[in-house]
Amino acid sequence: MINKIDFSFANSHQIEKFLGDRIANIRLAHNMTQAELASNAGVSTRTINRLENGDGVSLDTFIRVLKALNLQDNLKNFLPDLSVRPIERVRLGGRERKRARPIKTNRKESTWTWGDNKKGNP
Repeated sequence: MINKIDFSFANSHQIEKFLGDRIANIRLAHNMTQAELASNAGVSTRTINRLENGDGVSLDTFIRVLKALNLQDNLKNFLPDLSVRPIERVRLGGRERKRARPIKTNRKESTWTWGDNKKGNP
């Protein structure tokens, strides 16, 4: 069972295992069996077992399990809300960004030339 994890260095399987362990601990704190959680989430007991072992499940299954454990309010903490960016809104005149653009870099003039453009050639 993983108690602490550094998400900066962990691979996806380690993160899945960490989340699975957390789900198992929460399920046990609710005094719920895997079968009961599976029934409440509308998935199979095998799926709950795979989730708790960190073997990977679909996002839909993960959300169903969180809802069955009454943890759906925690979903908003997974990704930050970037819709409120005051500085960018001022710069864009109140409009929202619709697409990303690559950052333009200043190209230095190349010192490379064709072989026949060297000094001394006719």
